[in-house]
Amino acid sequence: MGSFAGKTAVVTGAGSGIGQALAIELARSGAGLAISDVDTEGLAVTEQRLKAIGAPVKTDRLDVTDRTAFLEYADDVQAHFGSVNQIYNNAGVAFMGDVEVTTFDDLVRVMNVDYWGVVNGTKAFLPHLIASGDGHVVNISSMYGLFAVQGQAAYNSAKFAVRGFTEALRQEMAVAGHPVQVTCVHPGYIKTPLIDHATTATDLDKNALASVFDKVAITSPERTARIILRAVERDKARVLPGADAKLYDAFVRVTGAGYMRLLGPINKWLLPPTR
Repeated sequence: MGSFAGKTAVVTGAGSGIGQALAIELARSGAGLAISDVDTEGLAVTEQRLKAIGAPVKTDRLDVTDRTAFLEYADDVQAHFGSVNQIYNNAGVAFMGDVEVTTFDDLVRVMNVDYWGVVNGTKAFLPHLIASGDGHVVNISSMYGLFAVQGQAAYNSAKFAVRGFTEALRQEMAVAGHPVQVTCVHPGYIKTPLIDHATTATDLDKNALASVFDKVAITSPERTARIILRAVERDKARVLPGADAKLYDAFVRVTGAGYMRLLGPINKWLLPPTR
């Protein structure tokens, strides 16, 4: 992945999971890293690993929902490195619960982090990416940005919104002739701490959900990161890390709106019962 050498990449949510794996793969490929997270302990671990590789690294605690802080952060990263080439808007949270029992605050929290965090990062860094002459925006959606699942209305809403925002942005950059490529990522079930950090409606057994997730999460963050970076090298509009993401995508394409009826029994069998 030599095309990353000498470039500056920004990775949010770099304290664990896909974000940490992306930062490490980018460092191995010769990039300088600006990494951030609200998890300062995890972020410190990532920083140590990047320094061991020998990568230039800037580490900051950043709440991606704080738009003012994100704008200031973008300027700080630009001043620190002199230019910024890539941003990986990866930070995210999960919530599980039916709409009937989900609070407004639950919905707002997920949208603020998973959607507005992506928008804030894109808007904050886009002028710098354009100025670099060789920019790339990589926004992490989910396979749940391709189809909806019961109990995931909040997460589906945010990830569908990320997909729409990102695909529109890609077209805009092409029409405007800006030197910025745009990629939307739809991972399947990845072995990350996402469920460990997730919140749930009061009628759900989080431990049971985590147990199910551990069984279906078959793709490692490291493999996911390598798939994403290969897609960035090839300027792919969309990438689906994980065999499950590809399978579900094909299933939805074949069945159309009928997937909603067909997935119901599968999810009823897969998901643990409410308490």
